[in-house]
Amino acid sequence: MELAIEGVSKRYRGNVWGLREFSLTLEPGILGLVGPNGAGKSTLMRILATITQPTEGTVTWKGADDRKAIDIVQAPNGLRAVLGYLPQGFGVYPNLNAIEFLEYLAAIKGLSGRSARQRIDELLQVVNLAEACKRPLGGYSGGMKQRVGIAQALLNDPQLLIVDEPTAGLDPEERVRFRNLLSDLSGERIVILSTHIVSDVEASATQIALIRQGHLIHCATPEVLLRGVDGKVWEWTVPSAELTALRERHLISGTIRQSDGVRVRAVADAMPGPESARLGARSVPPRLEDAYLYFVSNSKGGGP
Repeated sequence: MELAIEGVSKRYRGNVWGLREFSLTLEPGILGLVGPNGAGKSTLMRILATITQPTEGTVTWKGADDRKAIDIVQAPNGLRAVLGYLPQGFGVYPNLNAIEFLEYLAAIKGLSGRSARQRIDELLQVVNLAEACKRPLGGYSGGMKQRVGIAQALLNDPQLLIVDEPTAGLDPEERVRFRNLLSDLSGERIVILSTHIVSDVEASATQIALIRQGHLIHCATPEVLLRGVDGKVWEWTVPSAELTALRERHLISGTIRQSDGVRVRAVADAMPGPESARLGARSVPPRLEDAYLYFVSNSKGGGP
């Protein structure tokens, strides 16, 4: 099973490029596609979901039972049969309940009545909505609607599962539940999780791809990304009044208010200046958020 993205670019009106020469090869596991808003994540997701065609480049798919890879632009139906997609801003019909809604989408995907109902019953258990399945979707919380979205994406037991910004608008508890659900669903399939929130991928992703301004900056395992900033993360305490000026001089990845000031976390190749040393700056173990900020800020055209 393999999804190969080779030199993919997407140009919009006004000569605006959403993607530029993006190349990446994926195998079973969870890829976390991470980048700021407007980086090109949704453009790539729509291309992979066969909704949008690239301006340049190719995307080929080789499924678990296929001997030959197919070009998804030339033959999109070859991928659509094994594709599950949860777009950003997934919408529901508020007057339908979960069973009715999923039956409707199952019919669109060509699933027959009895097998579709059995699959729906299984998925409602998987996404923990069995007890609420007969309530109108209009009364569901944001997290519950997202779980319905995952259920519809899994109706055809896809080999490729694409989820775009799935935790936007969810409360912290729902966000954790959703991340755990995606981890449980990975198995022998390719899962692509697009997000601008690093914590959404740090516990589940087997690979993390960093994207900025339509370009792939870096792709590696979480462990390799963390090793890339080992010895480059610093913490020290400053008076609250100095925080604004400090943000202008350093790449700050986190702050914690304390009784004696603000505990600052910064990413830099060396200890950030004599003043931080005087205030007791020390090297600390890196987090994925630190790695993300470091690689994005040091990419072409980057900066703190």
